[in-house]
Amino acid sequence: MMVAEVEPPEGLSARKLVLETGKFNVITAYSVNEAFDTLATFPKVHAVVLHASLCKERDCDQVVGEIKKRHPGMTVIALSPVSSQKSKCADYNISSHEPEELLNLLRSRFGDPRNQAA
Repeated sequence: MMVAEVEPPEGLSARKLVLETGKFNVITAYSVNEAFDTLATFPKVHAVVLHASLCKERDCDQVVGEIKKRHPGMTVIALSPVSSQKSKCADYNISSHEPEELLNLLRSRFGDPRNQAA
């Protein structure tokens, strides 16, 4: 899993902590360019979780489109605190204020890592 979001001022991403507590392996990118570089390095991540706040230089639909162009079949989940920022190109749109919804979506889409044999 890759989470692409603005670097939090407190230094720890609550979203990343929630996903890791759910036993998902998480790679983090703090800019659009870093997200593309990270995906080039780790092209087999299962999904990209993209926060709308990262899309200041480019429209989020353009970013999602570029991810899908470079990595066909990649699942992209767009997060936003407001429904008016939904991505038309993302596979899923979730409120950034609903970490449990994100966790449940990832479990239903990719399986629950807590149930996988060690």
